[in-house]
Amino acid sequence: MSTPDPTTNATTDQPMDSPSSGGGEPKAAAFSMGDWVRITARLTYLKTADPMPMLRPPDLVDGDEVGQVMGLRAISQLAVRFRRGTFLLDADQLSACTPEGLLRG
Repeated sequence: MSTPDPTTNATTDQPMDSPSSGGGEPKAAAFSMGDWVRITARLTYLKTADPMPMLRPPDLVDGDEVGQVMGLRAISQLAVRFRRGTFLLDADQLSACTPEGLLRG
């Protein structure tokens, strides 16, 4: 009689998620300093990356404008420099692109 392997699911024999990949932990950073990005989601406001942040209207950044990641902040927040300022954005609101604005696949 064999003992079940604790790292696989007994009903499907598929590897189980490791304990360190729990749902509440932050994901690995998809972007790094200096990456070029563009906004993919429609925003209701922009939060400045100043020491005392302020909320600004979303029309300060055009939909096709390209920004550069200037800093990695808490959890999945990035400080992104656009033409009219540096703003804090969630990583899921951004997509990687080239400096010319072409999306990277």
